[in-house]
Amino acid sequence: MKIGKHSVVSMHYTLKNQEGTVLDSSQGREPLVYLHGVGGLIPGLEFQLNDKIAGDKIKAVVEPKDAYGEISKDMLYEVPKSGFQGDEEIFEGMQVQLDTEHGPRLAVVSKIDGDKVTLDMNHPLAGVTLYFDVEIMNVREAEKEEISHGHVHGHGGHHH
Repeated sequence: MKIGKHSVVSMHYTLKNQEGTVLDSSQGREPLVYLHGVGGLIPGLEFQLNDKIAGDKIKAVVEPKDAYGEISKDMLYEVPKSGFQGDEEIFEGMQVQLDTEHGPRLAVVSKIDGDKVTLDMNHPLAGVTLYFDVEIMNVREAEKEEISHGHVHGHGGHHH
């Protein structure tokens, strides 16, 4: 069976960046299971999985525009260093949690200049070209219930 809209796909993957550093991998864990065609994966990867079948191994290269987007200058915020509560010393590259009107968001301290701290709220993988090694383990039709809920149900009984 080929992967198409509303296929349930089970796959192993390893994600690397341009330098070949492994950013994420399902190796040693259960395969990733997702419902195809509903935006569960980044668009560029999902697109390259169309029509694949179980047993296929693919290498997918996904540009930032089809993944987590380019780095946006609008997502950089300058705040005074005095605004940071707590005893810990802040340093460039550290992650901080901010309370925004959309709930807590992670930001990275991208620059510290005297009393000025620049926070970067871009997704950590924004601007990064992603290199996926994917092995398709299994493809099946989604059940009606999975389609209506927009996600895959776990193994075993039905929980509501």
